[in-house]
Amino acid sequence: MKKSDMTSRPTYYDRYTSLVLHLEMSQPLDDSIQQLNDLDRNLLNRIGDKTYAPGKWTIKDILQHMIDGERIMTYRALMFARRDPTAPGFDQEDFARNANANRRTTDALLDELISVRRTTKLLYESFDDDMLRARGMSWEYEIGVLDLAFIIVGHQLHHLNVISERYSKLGDSM
Repeated sequence: MKKSDMTSRPTYYDRYTSLVLHLEMSQPLDDSIQQLNDLDRNLLNRIGDKTYAPGKWTIKDILQHMIDGERIMTYRALMFARRDPTAPGFDQEDFARNANANRRTTDALLDELISVRRTTKLLYESFDDDMLRARGMSWEYEIGVLDLAFIIVGHQLHHLNVISERYSKLGDSM
């Protein structure tokens, strides 16, 4: 199924899905794995625990947030695909505060994120069209299994754009 097969979803997620090309679902998932593999790990390590402004997340916090967010979104997708129509929301700030991402290495976080994305791809490959069309309630929003696949990829694109635009210069000065 393609992005154009998505049904109505909360407009909040348009900021993510608008970043994803109109392709068969498997292609953006494959491309996202390649994008993670192509990241400049040396640059990210040089940035380390710096932030571009007070109170902002570090690179490690962002990577952990992407991991946590993807796991939660794939849990929702699995619940809806299996016809359980509800999945709870989560507070990303609480998750970030309690993840202790800065005690981990950037490489370990990237490796985990790539692994999580590969399992996401495998999960989505296991869904048939009926499962991909399934919908459920997440927090107060109705959302579909297919929608979540494109949100996951778009969420990555969004955060990698933030890293490129706001963090990369922090590693160039070394």
